[in-house]
Amino acid sequence: MSLSDKVLAVNDDLPIRTDLPVHSGKVRSVYWLTEADSKRLIEEKGYDLAPDAPLAIMVISDRISAFDCIWHGEGDMHGVPGKGAALNAISNHWFGLFREQGLAESHILDIPHPFVWIVQKARPVMIEAICRQYITGSMWRSYEKGEREFCGINIADDLQRDQKLPELLITPSTKGILEGIPGVPAADDVNITREDITANHEAFKFASLKDIELYEKLLKEGFDVISNELEKIDQIFVDTKFEFGYVNDRKGNEKLIYMDEVGTPDSSRIWDGPSYREGKVVENSKEGFRQLLLNHFPDPDILLNKNRMDERLALAKNNALPESVLMQVSDTYVSIAEKITGKPVVISENPKAEIVEVLRDQFGLID
Repeated sequence: MSLSDKVLAVNDDLPIRTDLPVHSGKVRSVYWLTEADSKRLIEEKGYDLAPDAPLAIMVISDRISAFDCIWHGEGDMHGVPGKGAALNAISNHWFGLFREQGLAESHILDIPHPFVWIVQKARPVMIEAICRQYITGSMWRSYEKGEREFCGINIADDLQRDQKLPELLITPSTKGILEGIPGVPAADDVNITREDITANHEAFKFASLKDIELYEKLLKEGFDVISNELEKIDQIFVDTKFEFGYVNDRKGNEKLIYMDEVGTPDSSRIWDGPSYREGKVVENSKEGFRQLLLNHFPDPDILLNKNRMDERLALAKNNALPESVLMQVSDTYVSIAEKITGKPVVISENPKAEIVEVLRDQFGLID
């Protein structure tokens, strides 16, 4: 069996019963279950949801995206072995800790397979909730050009690259294109201030003004939980993105929950502690892959300049990366997942066949 057989690259063609089209994102695909299957599973499994709540199967892939493109390797490798299982294992670990420590629930109801989540439908808050403990990446590039205000927060003049910030910064941006919000351009991923959010909380899909404080509390507490745990394995939690949404429990109470993924190498920067103390940044996250791409191609501006998107897509489509590059990325993801969870990441021999078997035999979702 070749390495490419162990990679789950296409995850939107599973024979799961659904009445709606499969939503396929850069890394995950979502299958909305039929009304009858949702109702049956809520009853059979005793999920704390309204009996008519819509459920979905979320299947991760091993695809790797960076700079808004999907990348592939030589030998028909359309993903990174172990990446999907590693990401899910890390998210599951953090969501479990959040629950244990009384922070908030997540959208995950069940984990039938390392690649699969059964999730409840949440009404998303339209904010990418980003927080930063160090100045690096795009923030450093802007700072170097003289910018001192980030999302309405003024920061000091004398910071050095990769330095720890005096306090944790919340630098939110828009999730999707939001129309008609004063002072906020109708574009995806636009930086916004806390004042923008409080003045237009309904447009950002907050149920109430007080929930803005709750989201900030959950953001900071979630960051601290992960940061403290990573410190125990001498890793540094640099920055991350959280997403939130609303669900209703069995009694109809509305709750703000964590959704998407948390504290993973895809959504966060994680640095090696010993290397950082020696003055060197070693990435244990996708940032290392981004840097590798910037160094790999002769004109890195294609990857950084949003006006050159057509060239960038062509670059990703027409360039198969060396197998050694994808295996280096695999090692980063699998190693950090095993350090965080304390358990081995099992790379499936045939992930698609395993998923079909478990969803058919244990959940009755495949005919």
